[in-house]
Amino acid sequence: MGIGRTVMDITPSATNRRNSEGAFLTLEDGRIVFVYSKFIGETGADDAKAYIAKRESCDGGFTWSDDVILFSPDDFNALNIMSVSLVRLPGGDVGLFFLIRYGWHDTRPYLFRSKDECKTWESPVCCAYGPGYYVLNNDRVVVLKNGRITVPTAYHRMRGNDTRKWNSFDGRGIPVFFYSDDGGYTWQESDNYAYVSLPGSKSGLQEPGVLELYENCLWQWFRTDLGCQYQSFSYDNGKTWSVPVPSMFSGPQSPMSVKRIKDRDLLAVYNPVPAYNGRRDKSGWDRTPLVCTIFRDNDLRPQKLHVLEDNNSAGYCYIAIHFTEDAALFGYSVSGEYPNGLGLRVKRIPLSELYS
Repeated sequence: MGIGRTVMDITPSATNRRNSEGAFLTLEDGRIVFVYSKFIGETGADDAKAYIAKRESCDGGFTWSDDVILFSPDDFNALNIMSVSLVRLPGGDVGLFFLIRYGWHDTRPYLFRSKDECKTWESPVCCAYGPGYYVLNNDRVVVLKNGRITVPTAYHRMRGNDTRKWNSFDGRGIPVFFYSDDGGYTWQESDNYAYVSLPGSKSGLQEPGVLELYENCLWQWFRTDLGCQYQSFSYDNGKTWSVPVPSMFSGPQSPMSVKRIKDRDLLAVYNPVPAYNGRRDKSGWDRTPLVCTIFRDNDLRPQKLHVLEDNNSAGYCYIAIHFTEDAALFGYSVSGEYPNGLGLRVKRIPLSELYS
């Protein structure tokens, strides 16, 4: 079962086939909220109906409340809403980001603002003005030290006429970076794409994440089908990006997540390849094991690995990371362990155990 203690399993059912893509935030009174995508119905596919649900912990992540539904796709006349990020915005408001999906022609990230610690929400602001299909993974929005809010997305072309069928979707991702310098009220797009030609790749550069290394310098990484995460750098806080190159983090076509531990070291969570101990998960995605590693800004490569999950009959991905005073919380999708679909697991791991 790997290191850490499982503190919550949000299991699927016959009428709730998927729970996935969450994010954490600590409120001013010390409560921790966990918001995620709850798929209702008999299918858990990306185009199935999903709601945005919230749970709370009052004891540092050991125990959790039941669901409260925050938003429904019916609120927006949309097909689907999913993939949440939670951040503390400049000025102190809570920012909740998620995708509103109308079809392959229009899926974009929106910012919902709360001035009362997640009790009520203002009308949303779209972060991408031009219509298109923009993938923003969960727990990806980052607020830089200078107050700039960053939203890393992957744009996917529509190559058919049907706005809802999978054969109209082009899986080759093109990174498009959005940012706001006024607290999220208006948004701009970076001056260039972190683009590179990848002959033979069917993924392109998918599901980007971003982290601030030091002043003016950002590190962006991308999921690929080429055996590793690719990476790109910006030296002007996201306005322009270098040509992507392979990173030292191996990986199947599965996303990596990275967070800074309390202004110190970096923590990455990902699925390494080649297949751990020669094994593959049943889905064929190679999303087992799930490991984490602590490393430094000046040495962007994995160090000692800690195994979070290592079940070759299951897969683990789409990680949210959050830190308390003495521990890390990990929320991630679990496939293959439940008979009814995709579940969500939250683990609590003392920082001392991660540094051991």
